[in-house]
Amino acid sequence: MIVVVIGLGSMGKRRVRLIKEMFPQYTVVGVDGREDRRKEATDLFQITCYNSLPEIRETVDCAFVCTSPLSHASIISECLNNHWNVFTELNLVTDAYKENMKLADKNKCKLFLSSTFFYREEIKYIRSKIDADSQWNYIYHIGQYLPDWHPWETYNDFFIGNARTNGCREIMAIELPWLLNTFGNVKSTNTVSDKMSALNIGFHDNYMIQLEHVNGNKGVLVVDVVSPAAVRKFEAYSEGKYLSWNGTPDSLFEFNKNDKSLQNVSLSEKTEHMEGYSQFIVENAYKNEIKEFFDVVMNHKKPLYGFSQDEIILNLIDALGA
Repeated sequence: MIVVVIGLGSMGKRRVRLIKEMFPQYTVVGVDGREDRRKEATDLFQITCYNSLPEIRETVDCAFVCTSPLSHASIISECLNNHWNVFTELNLVTDAYKENMKLADKNKCKLFLSSTFFYREEIKYIRSKIDADSQWNYIYHIGQYLPDWHPWETYNDFFIGNARTNGCREIMAIELPWLLNTFGNVKSTNTVSDKMSALNIGFHDNYMIQLEHVNGNKGVLVVDVVSPAAVRKFEAYSEGKYLSWNGTPDSLFEFNKNDKSLQNVSLSEKTEHMEGYSQFIVENAYKNEIKEFFDVVMNHKKPLYGFSQDEIILNLIDALGA
């Protein structure tokens, strides 16, 4: 199989590295308009790199779209017109969603959307504990100072600084899919947001959101790009039940009603972490969803998440004002 990774920034390089590690029998090629990124990827991974899609000489089977979100729609369309199966990172906008879903069906291509948190062991455990027989409340805060996201580049040159694909919107697009899958579809919301920082941005930098789910569960979601300490703090409770998680594999705790204490949940999967990345970022989930994509392509497995569900999530984020 020949796989092209389009966009060789930080995420594109991660995808190349993991594909080569997990599937050494596959040939990987890269595409990026920047010469420095092409050279870096060639030196790091010994892959052939091109400036644009039409230059590719290999007969491609699958494409990983890892460019900035606003470029995704046209790139996905070009890939589908080439009859390539497509894995795309978060899109953050619904540009050409319906058109590309129809095009994928027409050309019998798989169209796969990244939703990494579905593949985290901590999330799987939390989802397994939120039973339908109880009413649950949760409080969840995710935040990190915007300039610290990619300290090697100016945030205004990165898509998180763009109003349409801003950092708060990206956080919501990462978290809301698994939250709704766990706690149920949303019945009503209430949002308070504003700009509280001196950041040079044209969007709100903090949100406090109340979520009422159709099944009676309720949540408070706090999202910001202001907190100087990178934070991910989750709590969920029901009568006699309590879960907490601080974003790392070793920080998942559950209330033991027998001895009335919090006990650390030991996960079976060995955690992999790359030096230089935030403690919240583990490699396992990225590996798991890459494997899932190839299972979808090769074995016709039904994906956990897709464009139809994401369109609902992005419309919800629009309604929240992000």
